[in-house]
Amino acid sequence: MLLTNHLLILALILFFIGLCGTIVRRNLLVMLMCMELMLNSIILALAALSHTTNNVSGTILSFIIYVVAAAEIALAIPIIVHLVKKQKSLDAENFSELKG
Repeated sequence: MLLTNHLLILALILFFIGLCGTIVRRNLLVMLMCMELMLNSIILALAALSHTTNNVSGTILSFIIYVVAAAEIALAIPIIVHLVKKQKSLDAENFSELKG
């Protein structure tokens, strides 16, 4: 139980570091990395709670989330690279015309 509490606190700290990095930083790659940090903290919390309850479904869900995250990164990085080549900048403010 003590290990679970420490893991949940670590997941919370990692989530807020990622949240602050996403809000404060304007660099697209840094924002993407911070969003991935938030996703990984959620997976850590899910795995810790799954271990506590001795339930395998949380571990399986964590694996599925990792697969989806890998696919998301495989799509997001080329899109960001294409946008950077077009705008010659990584600043998120330069991409305001992409808003729908």
